[in-house]
Amino acid sequence: MHVRPGRPDRARPSGAAATAAFLCLALTALGAAPATAVQPLSPSPTLASPSGGSARSLGGPVVYAHRGASAYAPENTLESIDRARALGFDWVENDVQRTRDGVLVVIHDDTLTRTTDVKRVFPDRGPWRVKDFTAAEIARLDAGSWFDKRFAGARVPTLREYMERVGRNRQRLLLELKEPEAYPGIERQILDLLDELGWLDEPHVTRRLVVQSFSADSIRTVHALRPDLRTAFLGTPNVADLPRYAAFTDQINPQHTTISAGWVAAVHRLLGAHGKPMEVDTWIVDDAATARKVKEMGVDGIITNAPDVVRHAVGPLQAFG
Repeated sequence: MHVRPGRPDRARPSGAAATAAFLCLALTALGAAPATAVQPLSPSPTLASPSGGSARSLGGPVVYAHRGASAYAPENTLESIDRARALGFDWVENDVQRTRDGVLVVIHDDTLTRTTDVKRVFPDRGPWRVKDFTAAEIARLDAGSWFDKRFAGARVPTLREYMERVGRNRQRLLLELKEPEAYPGIERQILDLLDELGWLDEPHVTRRLVVQSFSADSIRTVHALRPDLRTAFLGTPNVADLPRYAAFTDQINPQHTTISAGWVAAVHRLLGAHGKPMEVDTWIVDDAATARKVKEMGVDGIITNAPDVVRHAVGPLQAFG
């Protein structure tokens, strides 16, 4: 999504949430791996739906860690998804692009300038677009120091590296095709890699993976190549246009400032590509008040840089599986 993520001083957990998060991170640093990093708010939490919906019947929207826990670690890095895991979140979101030599990498911007030291390492290579650099060149860049010096040395991961870490963490993925128009054939390339890594079998396709994009054409392509895969369109179509999207997607994922309860209800009334009611996952929500507001609108999921803040505002602990 085209929203700059929060920084640590913009979205901090408080009270019991902060204490639990601190203890979990301390355990993680010592080599422990608690099954859930933040204790649930009630003794018997309701578990998230294995397929990511419908949160309406579960008492709270599914919470997605946007670019990982990007309020607390540099976005789209392995460190960020590890931080999401430490905080107890299994759903993470990322952005995928392609290098000059055809390697899939996880990064949001189409240039490397905001989140790496590319200008220092390659001062004469402006405008420093991702697609103009090889994977080996990008691997040399520091993708952590811009966020905090504690993360110096973090790297832009390849999608293969990222998926291996997601699998190791037992997490689930909301994968965004970023600027697919700039990368012809990237849909098939991504699907081929996911298949190679075992992510297109029935358990992953039904419970652990959703592919989204702002490009309707790209999502149509994904649906045509893998009709069994859950897909989502990023945007806020007019209500009259929603049936067209229902033909090839399962979710509509809008910016939270663009929706109303009536619009969410209109999406829910439609059956998506897999014959189930369509769902709504909204973005980017980093504060408790807004999280409660969109929950009241009936959204099924909330995509956030500060997942702990949102979870404590709107619903129960989710489960790894």
